[in-house]
Amino acid sequence: MTLDEKSLRNYLADSPPTVVRLEIKPHFEALTDREKRYAHHISRASFLGTRIILRQVSPEAESIFDFILSLYESSKGDWSGLAQRAKISDQELRYFLEYAGQFLGNVGNYKAVGDAKILPRLSEASIQALASVEPRAKEALDKTDGAMFARGPSGLLHLGYLDQGHLSTYYPDSPGISKEEITLIGDLLDAKQLGIYNTRLRKTASGDFELLVASAAQSQPEGGGDAGDVREWELEGTLAGKKLRFVYGDHSKELTAIVEEIQHAGENAANDDQRQMHQEYATSFRTGSAEAFKRSQRCWIRDKGPTVESDIGFIESYRDPHGVRAEWEGFVAMVNKERTQAFSRLVASAESMIPKLPWPADFEKDDFLSPDFTSLEVLSFAGSMIPAGINIPNLDDVRQQDGFKNVSLGNVLSAKAPHEPIPFIRPQDSGVYEKSRDGAFEVQVGIHELLGHGTGKLLQETSPGVFNFDRDHPPHNPVTGAPVETYYKPGQTWGSLFGSISSSYEECRAECVAMALSCDPDILKLFGFHTASSSGGGTDSDGAAATDQPRGFPYDSSPASDVLFTAYLQMARAGLTSLEFYDPRSRKWGQAHAQARFSILRCFLEAGDGFLTLTPGPPSASGETSSTTVDLSNLTVAVDRSKILSHGRPAIEAYLRKLHIYKSTADLAAGTRLYEHMTAVDDWWGGPVRDEVMKRKSPRKVFVQANTLITPDGKGVVLKEYEASLEGMIQSWAEQGV
Repeated sequence: MTLDEKSLRNYLADSPPTVVRLEIKPHFEALTDREKRYAHHISRASFLGTRIILRQVSPEAESIFDFILSLYESSKGDWSGLAQRAKISDQELRYFLEYAGQFLGNVGNYKAVGDAKILPRLSEASIQALASVEPRAKEALDKTDGAMFARGPSGLLHLGYLDQGHLSTYYPDSPGISKEEITLIGDLLDAKQLGIYNTRLRKTASGDFELLVASAAQSQPEGGGDAGDVREWELEGTLAGKKLRFVYGDHSKELTAIVEEIQHAGENAANDDQRQMHQEYATSFRTGSAEAFKRSQRCWIRDKGPTVESDIGFIESYRDPHGVRAEWEGFVAMVNKERTQAFSRLVASAESMIPKLPWPADFEKDDFLSPDFTSLEVLSFAGSMIPAGINIPNLDDVRQQDGFKNVSLGNVLSAKAPHEPIPFIRPQDSGVYEKSRDGAFEVQVGIHELLGHGTGKLLQETSPGVFNFDRDHPPHNPVTGAPVETYYKPGQTWGSLFGSISSSYEECRAECVAMALSCDPDILKLFGFHTASSSGGGTDSDGAAATDQPRGFPYDSSPASDVLFTAYLQMARAGLTSLEFYDPRSRKWGQAHAQARFSILRCFLEAGDGFLTLTPGPPSASGETSSTTVDLSNLTVAVDRSKILSHGRPAIEAYLRKLHIYKSTADLAAGTRLYEHMTAVDDWWGGPVRDEVMKRKSPRKVFVQANTLITPDGKGVVLKEYEASLEGMIQSWAEQGV
């Protein structure tokens, strides 16, 4: 199916995009020379994986990257001169720069948030004209075979399963591979207890399968890989007669260069944990060993409170439609000790906060493994998306046995373009929203990462006949009241069992934890947001005397009350704007966090009694007989502050209890039913409401990052920053030399 012109406009590159710079200079300059060298080599290792990311996005992404950079090198950054040589207009040049900046900001031609294709606004003729001035650009463009533009069925405008008409290069050169086959191969590898986050899967013309292992080495390591001295397996069941072969050397060139930088980083490490961590990284990237990467993460967890924080590897599985294969990612950052204090207080209080969550102790870890939680200022982040916070590693056995780390990325949180619009907020709420949204988001990120992703026990048969719970007298499921019957079998993980919904489901669970616990004034106080004294008079959010509502938290305008109110309003608004990332034609969500936040919006609405209102509301609520008759040009979302504790929190806790218990008990059937119901988009949401969201959507930020250079004597490192512009973005990438 092809799309009409109106629908295609939703895929065009933002014009203009929002370009901001990651400010890092004072934090980098405060490092010692040794620390600067350490940071430099990790930064280089991270960005040397850029071409891995591009190959994980689309078949044409690497060639588009080469096309953009070859034009920069040809023009030496004189874009006006290039336009004159190509005989294109200034407007067409501007459209090219906008496309290039967003391509580089997403590290590919599909949006990192939403997985929808980014189409250039300039004409194909103008692209060809630009290519004509530089032979390398023309060669690169020819390799794309027109895929920079909309070609073929509309399903190819989204990443997803190939047999559902979408695109995924986690399954390269495999047009006939099905979701069922991917599942069966995954089940086999689960049973063998093999990690596959650093692999891709290819189906050959003969119907056999190849597991492409990311490694510098192009053959099986001496003595065998993680599976031992095995080169292939005979498949069984519906795949009987076919084979699965191990093929080493995926991304070999890049990983060879990465290993060299990792070794240099290890030479400048601050302690033994860091040195061992880099040794394990090098082993993993050289041989393709997932077990070596697990060991690196255990070292990383032990390295508490470093001045320079980092992690690198195949980390996040959001973009694999099956949710088990991970994208290359690497970051290096400096710890902001002042901003870290609030997160340290949150960690110290965690054990007193966990019992407040809505599930019994049987479904919580026996011991809370107190993690590092730091606020970081990012020097380099190589990946398709720079998040506001991270809770890693995403390895169930490591998390359950060794713990995890949390980081909040301070200069990402604080990066803003001037005069950013905030649609869908009522004028009377805009003042408190503007004042409190940064604080509310920091609280949300902190709770989400530490007490969201950091809590919960998976009931498991850890090895045949060995359980981490009393199998003979299992705990009672608080949702059903019956004894638990389901649990994780040996080799099964959360991601492998729940598959394509696992990432979004877990993000939803963590967001719900944040919503539930942000109601606790003790947590808000940890972040410096205090309640008014019990004897003080309450005021409403606009400062007027509160004569018709209860006094005190959360009804007054104390910092704590305003932050809580803004947190709930911010989440509701995020749930509404998340519809940008839903495709009504394929009925597919394109982004894990967006899908999660929409379900929370639904939860808020189901709380009832006017806790959350949309104005105008759905046709059934407003009395309209046809959704097309409702004018949504002034659509707003509103939260009743007086009902957060009485309606909002109980609704969230009830939803959270189900999410958590179904995950904990490996109840795939119940978890899937619940989540599909809560994230279902009907014709009203997916029609006129989404249309209004698309009209008023704000461009997503793209970040201009600095580069580091070793001084001629090999001892020092200098920082080179770039202006916050499209031209600065392209120059920074060109000077990466990747």
